[in-house]
Amino acid sequence: MIFESHAHYDDEKFDIDRDDLLERLPNEGVEYIINVAANIDSAYKCVELAKKYDYIYAAVGVHPDDVENMKKEDLKTIKELSAYDKVVAVGEIGLDYYYENSSKELQKFWFREQIETAKELQLPIIVHSRDAAIDTMDIIKSTDAKQIGGVIHCYSGSSELAREYVKMGFYIGVGGVVTFKNANKLKEVVKEISIDNILIETDSPYLAPVPNRGKRNDSSNLKYVIQQIAELKNMSYEEVLKSTYENAKKLFRIK
Repeated sequence: MIFESHAHYDDEKFDIDRDDLLERLPNEGVEYIINVAANIDSAYKCVELAKKYDYIYAAVGVHPDDVENMKKEDLKTIKELSAYDKVVAVGEIGLDYYYENSSKELQKFWFREQIETAKELQLPIIVHSRDAAIDTMDIIKSTDAKQIGGVIHCYSGSSELAREYVKMGFYIGVGGVVTFKNANKLKEVVKEISIDNILIETDSPYLAPVPNRGKRNDSSNLKYVIQQIAELKNMSYEEVLKSTYENAKKLFRIK
């Protein structure tokens, strides 16, 4: 009954065993996966995976690292792909000032444009924000993105900002980082916000949790994330599992 809210199984790191892995994961308790696009090519692959596997759904959008060559026609493609009923979100979209592969102004422009596209489509957004906490919040507020809601993926901000996102109806995405010894800020966020506002994710193939840190990640590792959240919130494993499952089904409108 695990709901994986953020993975990239179209990534080339899975080329050697993708089908074997995706056929195995339901036997390890993974009931749903949202496979999230990084660019337009990736978006097509996400839709193909959703067509091939009943339990996989897709998000389509362009990651801030990939907006350098983005065109207006790409927004049209996002809309066209979203006509498929298993496309349940626009993402991942947002701001990344850590790598800054694209200029900050360009990132902000395409973040706004993709939010407006999501509003047209009435789909939630999956937000990437790295070293850009204030600008991310400002854009989400100025575009009135609370109309559609979404998740702040791989959350790395403060407890104060997390509470503000939750007030606007957004979820906080928690992944393998929460198991790292130095992840004190994220652990405080998990303690402070309600379990009703948390989604679990792997960001596979990246950010594998302890005890598999540094290895290729996959959704079977979510058990370590669930266990850590349960410990931080003084809840049972089953309570965290059930709540995060229901939260994700609600956000992505999966019945």
